[in-house]
Amino acid sequence: MIPFNKPYLTGKEAHYIYQAVSSGKISGNGIFTKKCQSFFEEHYNFNKCLLTTSCTDALEMAAILIDTRPGDEIIMPSYTFVSTANAFVLRGAKIVFADSMANNPNMDVDKIEALITPKTKAIVPVHYAGFACDMDKLMELARKYNLYVIEDAAQAIDNYYISKDGTKRALGSIGDLAAFSFHETKNIISGEGGMLVVNNKKFEQRAEIIWEKGTNRSAFFRGEVDKYGWVDVGSSFLPSEVIAAFLWAQLENMEDIQAKRKSIWNTYHEGLKDYAQKNNIKLPDIPSYSTNNAHMFYMVCESLQQRTEIINRLKTNDILSVFHYLSLHSSPFAKDKHDGRILSESDRYTDTLVRLPFYYELTDNDIAKVINIIKQI
Repeated sequence: MIPFNKPYLTGKEAHYIYQAVSSGKISGNGIFTKKCQSFFEEHYNFNKCLLTTSCTDALEMAAILIDTRPGDEIIMPSYTFVSTANAFVLRGAKIVFADSMANNPNMDVDKIEALITPKTKAIVPVHYAGFACDMDKLMELARKYNLYVIEDAAQAIDNYYISKDGTKRALGSIGDLAAFSFHETKNIISGEGGMLVVNNKKFEQRAEIIWEKGTNRSAFFRGEVDKYGWVDVGSSFLPSEVIAAFLWAQLENMEDIQAKRKSIWNTYHEGLKDYAQKNNIKLPDIPSYSTNNAHMFYMVCESLQQRTEIINRLKTNDILSVFHYLSLHSSPFAKDKHDGRILSESDRYTDTLVRLPFYYELTDNDIAKVINIIKQI
């Protein structure tokens, strides 16, 4: 059986978890939390990082930080996971869905300006499969209309945006805020886990307060105040040291993990490119302004029937492949709230995109088996 995903352990996870437990502090914001946050700030030029229990929590913190209120409008792609929308719906916002690009599941930035109204508060680009959205265009729009930008970088760890002048910036370092995921399906994992990146310095202090259940406890522990109390809204967003310890073992091995994943991605691409061309199947299109962090390998089929045949044939041969998101604008919860626009590209990806097995321990023989069975169809 070749599963769709298999969490990879570096071998140090249990050791660091034991260290965390032995330290006598496992509730959060301890040694391993600080080590992980410093790693991201130093390696990717993020202004301030706060580990969270999930990417969902990081997005919910972002919604609170920009003071999302009932009546606010938030623009985001329809082709995304429900957490992207839920974070703002929970604060009473109206979600305005944008369509995807024809050659890439990321939202079409050229269509965003027409969606902006006086009620628009933020744009939430999702870097699908880790590939960058056109952030120069998007940030220009945000400046023009005085909007916040919150990057949903759940899949985009260790990937970069390339500006026209050749400057490379880590995804998650460009918007006012960004959210990352360390779910077991991601490149770097902690089972469940996430991170909020605070690039806009005006949010720094409040982000820490919201993270600490609405208290200024972090400032108290640094000796900045003589006592701490309830000073704002907040919740229990910070993860335990057990989660942070697991994550630290992964971060120590990021270079190796990424090299292996890129090798797997390239093997899939090389093995399927001729077959895809002959059968009107599209392989991932990497924009000129994006690098590739090898988060996933997907194919966009010609039709729902073709995708179903591929998934079923692989399953018959004990290989698990999956389709991905169902467009949020046509979901039972959102369809009555959507403004009625037809989002044809988003719906097309809903019907035709298929993800192939992808994980660190996938062997060359496994990949060859997947490729050969697909080629028989």
